[in-house]
Amino acid sequence: MKKLCVLGALLLFSAAAAAQPAFPNRPIRLIVPYPPGGNVDITARIVGPVLGEIVGQTIVVDNRSGAGGNLGAGMVAKAAPDGYTLLMGSSAPLAINPIVIKDTPYDPLTAFTPISRIHVVPLVVLAGPKTGATTVKDLIDRARASPGSITVASPGIGTTNHLGIELFSVRSGVKVVHVAYKGAGPALAELLGGQVQFMFDQLSASIGYIRDGRLTALAVASARRSTVLPNVPTLDESGMKGYEATTFIGIAGPAAMPKPVVSKLNVAMLKVMDTASVADRFRALGADPGASSPEEFSKTIRDELAKWRDVVARAGLKFE
Repeated sequence: MKKLCVLGALLLFSAAAAAQPAFPNRPIRLIVPYPPGGNVDITARIVGPVLGEIVGQTIVVDNRSGAGGNLGAGMVAKAAPDGYTLLMGSSAPLAINPIVIKDTPYDPLTAFTPISRIHVVPLVVLAGPKTGATTVKDLIDRARASPGSITVASPGIGTTNHLGIELFSVRSGVKVVHVAYKGAGPALAELLGGQVQFMFDQLSASIGYIRDGRLTALAVASARRSTVLPNVPTLDESGMKGYEATTFIGIAGPAAMPKPVVSKLNVAMLKVMDTASVADRFRALGADPGASSPEEFSKTIRDELAKWRDVVARAGLKFE
């Protein structure tokens, strides 16, 4: 009798499992925690249609901006962990905001299930047209000769760009004046107009100005040279050994997602990023495309969080 009961329970369990519809059986919502038109949004709209074709469902891009990316990321953290609500995550909500925004409503290491990295974009050190600077050495020499007189722009306080400037100061031993703007657009306009002298920017945002010669790229902050700027040295090659400052974008879901769902989405993302047209579009934007395992993406988040927390501490930065 006991054996029959056990057999009956197993049969019921198997029947219930078989009755569960295969994932996905309805559209998937991909939350972009920023307004339309930015790097994260563009990434979602490149990836979304191809991912949808592979998994056989529509990927609905849903822009939920606010609180520097925390609003949309927080929505995903609270969503049901069934794979139907995903985050187009980036460095800010996953590795910067918890350090610089006190009321970040989630812990990036426990609130999400990493699925796959999509691409990495290096920062680039830019010189304005009126500076005449052509190398990182020019920037450092000027900062040493005139302490407190060299201005370096960023898209805002607490951004990866800002922290990249602080890392530069810590590593080079020179002090520059950080000028924060509300976005890359205003900062680039002021750099072009000569109101500020230098800027640390995401390569994808400024590649057009570099290509047409209006701004000079002194160095890229990646481990190796950018394929779109092969003649521009890295900061490591420019004398700042080991310097690396990049921003990442990847897909994550809420914590505790079922492993089969995570595996299916990860396999799909590997196929998306293996699509030549997708990879080529990202390279044209100055990004280094490449999917990853969930474990590798998790390590990226952990490593970046630890790195920028150390930079903030060493630079003595305080955020309200």
